[in-house]
Amino acid sequence: MSLASYIGCNIQIPLSDDDDYNDLMYIGDCFSNDYKKRDVKKHQFTTPFVYEVSSHWGIEISKYMDQRTSTKSKKKLIALCEIMDSYLEKGDYFELFSCWIGEEKDKRVGEITLRIDNLNIDLIEMPEKTLVRIEK
Repeated sequence: MSLASYIGCNIQIPLSDDDDYNDLMYIGDCFSNDYKKRDVKKHQFTTPFVYEVSSHWGIEISKYMDQRTSTKSKKKLIALCEIMDSYLEKGDYFELFSCWIGEEKDKRVGEITLRIDNLNIDLIEMPEKTLVRIEK
């Protein structure tokens, strides 16, 4: 199984070009398909546009993860926030949800709200199936 991360937002954003692919952040399908994105939109998000993000593994920050994976997830979250900061207007937000492929409809384990301009990455606990709302 694979861990996928999805974002939901109120605006359309461009997908990453294959030339832009890197090991840190990519906006476009890796593990998911239209049905999985539809499920996560219906069961998790409040926003109309859904994208899969990350690269070859989702974003999960948990004390139960190994240090290397946790550090990489923190870097991915920072990169995602930098990208989204350029698209969002003041007062807008995007949502982030990570889960194992096939679990897009499952009940959430939690919800948190973060500020894009006050992201203390070392204090964030973001296990799978947590809805994260990131406000600008």
